Amino acid sequence: MAVELISDMAAVDQIVQDAVKSDVRLLHDACRHLMDAGGKRYRPMLTLLAARFGDHRDPDVLRAAAAVELVHLAALYHDDVMDKATLRRGVPSVNAKWNDAVAILAGDYLFSQAFLLLAAMHSQPARMEVQTFSLLVAGQFREMSGPEPGTDPVDHYVAMVSDKTASLMRSCLRLGALVARADQEAVHALEAFGQNLGVAFQVSDDLLDLVGKEEEFGKHLGGDLIKKSVTTLPLLYATRGNDPASVRLRELLETEELEAEARAEALSLLSAHPALDKTREVLRSYADRASTALDPLPDGPAKDGLRAMCTAVVERTR
Repeated sequence: MAVELISDMAAVDQIVQDAVKSDVRLLHDACRHLMDAGGKRYRPMLTLLAARFGDHRDPDVLRAAAAVELVHLAALYHDDVMDKATLRRGVPSVNAKWNDAVAILAGDYLFSQAFLLLAAMHSQPARMEVQTFSLLVAGQFREMSGPEPGTDPVDHYVAMVSDKTASLMRSCLRLGALVARADQEAVHALEAFGQNLGVAFQVSDDLLDLVGKEEEFGKHLGGDLIKKSVTTLPLLYATRGNDPASVRLRELLETEELEAEARAEALSLLSAHPALDKTREVLRSYADRASTALDPLPDGPAKDGLRAMCTAVVERTR
């Protein structure tokens, strides 16, 4: 299966490259910028693996995998504008290399090219991706607005992550299974897997923003601290207590501008804070739920590949 997957991923990459071709040089260059920077291609791989539980040779499977990669890229372009990020995949973000307008319009173009690929299929895949896009936007608004009065911030975080990150993971798997005409039991199992893996993936990203290595993470560490809002799980846990470290972290996050020295202090406090261990427990819990969700699926290389992702999402934070 590995050789076939490598070949399929090469075909998916070619479809993505063809989809973003434009005779408008700036548009072409902006859309290719993050593609050329690399990336692990987790999401199209999920689509290809999900299709293994049906007719994975259907050519629409490759187009579906390309579409989810385009949606993911578009979301990254818009995310970097929202977060004022300057680094992505180890290179300047599109908004930093050009400007916000270029990043927003390039992201819009990537979304439109994804929907063009899906429109060539039957109506259900296109409708599903439109729903996913709606959830991605809702997740961004949840992050911006914060929890409603009386809502547990951790519950709000899970709802936000379910929309912002897990919705695309679910969609990748559901899309691959449906296009390959897998049975309903497989579709439901893969959706549950995607939901839990998506939350686990975001929790691991939150941890890596604080304790990762910049050269591996591909972004500046402490980016979530600069947002001036406590919207990640380790920060939620770390700022809840009344111990000296938690109190100092709240003080730092309440300052008008978190300068480099203050950010370094915050990262140092967080590196030894028990909130990180608590966050790792949550990460393992969601990864275990994702693995368990696969139980109804037939044994084989595809199931093993998906289970390996559950292990990888935990290991990447160590």
